[in-house]
Parts: sequence; structure tokens; C-alpha cells
Amino acid sequence: MQAVDLSQEDIHSYLARHQKKELLRFLTCGSVDDGKSTLIGRLLHDTKMIYEDQLAAVKRDSEKVGTTGAGEIDLALLTDGLKAEREQGITIDVAYRYFSTDRRKFIIADTPGHEQYTRNMATGASTCQLAIILIDARHGVMTQTRRHSFIVSLLGIRHVVVAINKMDLVNFSRDVFEKIKDDYTNFVAKLDLRDITFIPMSALKGDNVASKSDTMPWYSGPPLLDHLETVHIASDRNLTDLRFPVQYVIRPNLDFRGFAGTVASGIVRKGDEVMVLPSGKRSRVKSIVTYDGELEEAFAPQAVTVTLADEIDVSRGNMLVPPANPPHVSSEMEAMVVWMAEQPLVPGRPYTLKQTTQQVTAEVASFSYGVDVNTLEHRDIPRLGLNEVGHVQLSLTRPLAYDPYRINSSTGAFILIDRLTNNTVGAGMILESGSHRSSSDAWSAEPAVRLKMRDSLVAPAEREKRYGHVPVTVLLVGLTGSGKSRIAYGLERRLWDEGMAVNVLYGQNMRQGLNRDLGFTADDRSENLRRSAEVAKLMNEAGITTIAAFVAPHEAVREKVKELIGRDRVLEIYCTAPMDVLRSRDQSGAYRLADEGKIAQMPGVTAAFEEPKSPDLVLQTDQINVDESVDRIVALMKSKGYLNK
Repeated sequence: MQAVDLSQEDIHSYLARHQKKELLRFLTCGSVDDGKSTLIGRLLHDTKMIYEDQLAAVKRDSEKVGTTGAGEIDLALLTDGLKAEREQGITIDVAYRYFSTDRRKFIIADTPGHEQYTRNMATGASTCQLAIILIDARHGVMTQTRRHSFIVSLLGIRHVVVAINKMDLVNFSRDVFEKIKDDYTNFVAKLDLRDITFIPMSALKGDNVASKSDTMPWYSGPPLLDHLETVHIASDRNLTDLRFPVQYVIRPNLDFRGFAGTVASGIVRKGDEVMVLPSGKRSRVKSIVTYDGELEEAFAPQAVTVTLADEIDVSRGNMLVPPANPPHVSSEMEAMVVWMAEQPLVPGRPYTLKQTTQQVTAEVASFSYGVDVNTLEHRDIPRLGLNEVGHVQLSLTRPLAYDPYRINSSTGAFILIDRLTNNTVGAGMILESGSHRSSSDAWSAEPAVRLKMRDSLVAPAEREKRYGHVPVTVLLVGLTGSGKSRIAYGLERRLWDEGMAVNVLYGQNMRQGLNRDLGFTADDRSENLRRSAEVAKLMNEAGITTIAAFVAPHEAVREKVKELIGRDRVLEIYCTAPMDVLRSRDQSGAYRLADEGKIAQMPGVTAAFEEPKSPDLVLQTDQINVDESVDRIVALMKSKGYLNK
């Protein structure tokens, strides 16, 4: 091991100083035989972090299975610990190694380079702050180089070292180094990798690994070890957004009730007001307790016990957050998933989703796209196979508190667990856009900037006089196949022929333009209707009668539509028919696909449809045709005063 001079200090002082060193977790990745294991062996060897008996064993094994030639030590054998790895000359498992210098402590994850072990690479990278991506100077940027760079970007690793290795085999050519640097820079321009450092080296010979090399005088940067010791990581941790997932409730006696856990992000202080999610109850931090006594404040990633001033219900899986800065709370989320199981990920199959201390049943509502990690192209996919990466919409059985992964990796990451085998089958990173909205926040949220509303110079009465009618929104709701669209366009034709200014907002048409970013989860259906209601409101204010045809499966959402447009300007028409009739009318095959599990969350099949409690009119479309349905709606409009002619 590295020699330590304790002549000037006792062992306790040394251990105390060592404990306070900053810890850097990093991984090595790249293509097969790029020299990842050799690089780690070189770091351990040159920092004198190898026991003498270990070194002797490696020397013996080098003669048997080494690849460096007679008399040379194969340092890769320090990390390729599995028998299969030594026999094949590749890394299969993720090998973790520890070493330290006077400046820092390090934990290294040596990850596999072979494509079939991509899931292992993603696992090893999940807790790292820095990635070393090795490139063989003879081969340049390879497929697996691009694959690992994409995963590094996906996992939000902020610092990247591109180690262009085996420079000794290209005569330490600067031109080769610059060419590879340009190729890699052009590729990662599409990725979110901001702090990239390029270092030419020879891990086998030790050039630019632990010390500066004389063989490449044209390189003016630091050797790898110097960079690892000095790269700034203190600001990487999120100390802004307090998130304290509760792991245990501690009740040793009647006088103490504390909530133990690890501060995932942010800072918690005595006296701070906190809110408990998902209940929304509030209290103040009474004390922050540790084994060594009470603290005035705690920050990520400290493990502490928090007590509150009020006796409120808090249990495992709850989260303490600041009321002014809460995370998202929703039963729908949008995420990138790395799939790790032989059996593919398909819509409709339930899994256990584990995030912080919370567990909830989840299923894929739909796939947005799969990612070709070699070209970064998006492609349509019906499922996600082993080692593949995809953009998915997840539906949960209950709301979950979370942040986008880019903002907070602690609360933005999750794993998927097979409910039968209890094996981890997927790892996910929650995204910022799309379905992370809850079903209510978009309806009630205040605008980011409240601007002064301008009033039209044309009065509503003037519009009514010109158009000859009072504008209204006719909201046609019902399941697929209930006849909404046929009735909507039939009604439009009738009212237009009578001289009215009228237009149809049809749910499917709205999804082709304004709402093209939305899927078919409960939250997305709510948002589809909310945006369309905003359009209907503007049309009504312009004096135009609007006919809106939507499935609108939830009563609460329909009520919000009425509140948004104005209850005196909405007529709710419920179109209904027996299920066998609805299925027989369905030309799109949606019911059949839902039965086969290919469409998740379809109202009336795999998701609920709440019948309107008090609609203005019910149309039994299996008993009356389109013309008679239109007649009844027109009669209703006249009785309500919306038709003056």
C-alpha cells in the first residue's frame, strides 16, 4: 500500500484528515479492448494502492493469461476478477476499486465495453460524477463509444474525460489525437455533455496517467490523475431543492417521534416550514438529530432524523419538502428507460416502480420512441428489448412526488422491478416535458407572468346582433364509437345552413396541431381538453358557437371545462350506446388493440369512463340517427335561448 508517514501525527489525526477528503466517484467505459481495466490498474499501481501480495499474484497470472508479453505485468488483471473475464480478455461485471491521494478519495467503476453488457454499464454509471471514456487511438470513435457517451449524457454525468489511449501504438501522433478529438466533438454536439476534457495517454506505459509524459510535448494539459484531483464537483450537488424522503419512523418512547432518512437534496434547518407529501400537511422542523447530537442544519447526502413541531401523519415513503418549492406530484410521468431484462418491456404489464423510499405499481401507457444509441435517431417501437433505450409514458396507481432528473437526480431516478421475480428489470430517468403535469395543476396554476388583459372594442351584444344568436359551446362527450363526431359535424352543417357562425373542435383533429405533443394518458387527456376549452372560450368571445367532440372520460375534468368557459355558455350532451354497438362501429380497431393489451388506459376497456352526472341532454345513439340527434340538440339550444332566429 501507499506508505504513510505518521511520524509527525498520530493515527487518529491521520484518519480524521482522511475522512474529510472529498470523494469522487467515476467510471471507465468505451469499446472492448480500449484499455479500461489497464488504465485502472495503472492508477492503482502508480498511486501505490496495491498490496505486495496482490502485485505478486498479478505477476503470476500475467504469465498465464496476460496479454502484455513476456516479462510485462498485465495491470488489467487487477480489475478483471472473474475467471470468464480473464479467459476471454473482456470485462463482464462492473468492478469497483478504491484508492486515494493526498487531495481526494476515489471510487472507480470499471464497466463492460461489450454491447451485450450495456445494462451493466448503465448500472455502474448511475452513481458516478465523472466518466472516463476511452478511445483506442488506432480505431477512433467506435459504435460502443457513441453508445456509452449517450448513456453518460442520459444519466446526467456532468464531467467527461475522453482518454485517447494507446498513443504509443500510433507513435504519439498529434494529428491522430486531433482527428479523434474532432470526430468525437462532432458526435456529442447532439448530446448534453458540457464539461469535456481530452487527454492523450498510454495506460500500458503510464504516459499522462499519473504523471506528465515527455513523449507528447505538444500536449499542454494535465495528466489524468491531476485532473481527477482538481475537477470541481462541489457545485454538482443540488442544495436548492429540499427533498427529504422518509425511510423510517422512529418511536423509541412516548416523548420522541422522529422521521429518519437521507437528505436527497437541498438543506433542512431547524425552524424551517416543511410540507408532507402527498398529504400536503404542514409543520416546522423542531430538531435535527444524529448519533453525535443535534444539528442546526443538514444537507445532502447526510443521514439524519427530523422531528416536527406538530403531531401530523408522516410515514415511510412520504417526503418532506418546502411549501414554496414542491416537486411534481402526479400519477403520470414521462421518462427515458434503459431496459435490462430478457423479457421485453410492453405496454399494460404492471411493474413495481421504486423511487427514493417510495414504491408504486406502474405500467407503460405508451411508447413515444426508441433511441438508436449509435446514431441518436428516434424510431417507432412497440416494445423495448434488452439493452435498449426508449422514451415512455408511465401510468402509476397512485400519485408520486418527483423532480425531473436533470434538476434532481435523487428524486428523478427510479428502477422498475418485476413483480414475480423481484428482479430489477429497468432503470429510468424522469423527463421535464409532457406527462409530468398533474391532472389539476395546469387548470389551477397561475400564469408565470400575469399581464393586463385587454378588452375588445366590440361588445358581446353587438356580436349577438350581427350573428343572430348567443354563442355557446356544445360539448359532446362519450366513448369511442358513440357517434360524437358524426353528430358534431351534422350539427355544424345544420347551424351553418341557418346562418350561424359555427365551428367544430374535434379531439382527434386537435391532436394533429395544437395538442400534437400529448398522448392518451389520463393527464394528457385532461390537458387536451383544457387547451381545447381555452380555444372554445376564445371562439365564444368572438361570437362563434363551438361544437366540441371529445371522449372526456372524467367528470372532474368536464366540470373544469364548464368553469373555464362559463357555465352559462356550455351545453353538455352525453352520447351513449351499448358496448357491443360501440365495438361494432369502431373502424380504427381501438377496442381490439385495447383487448390485446396494445393500447393501455383506453376508456371503457382498460380505463374508467365516468358517465356525466347531470348532462343537459342524453342521446341514445343506438336508437336514434344523426338527423334526429341534431334535431334534439337544436331544440335544446332554442329552449335555452342560444338561437334567436
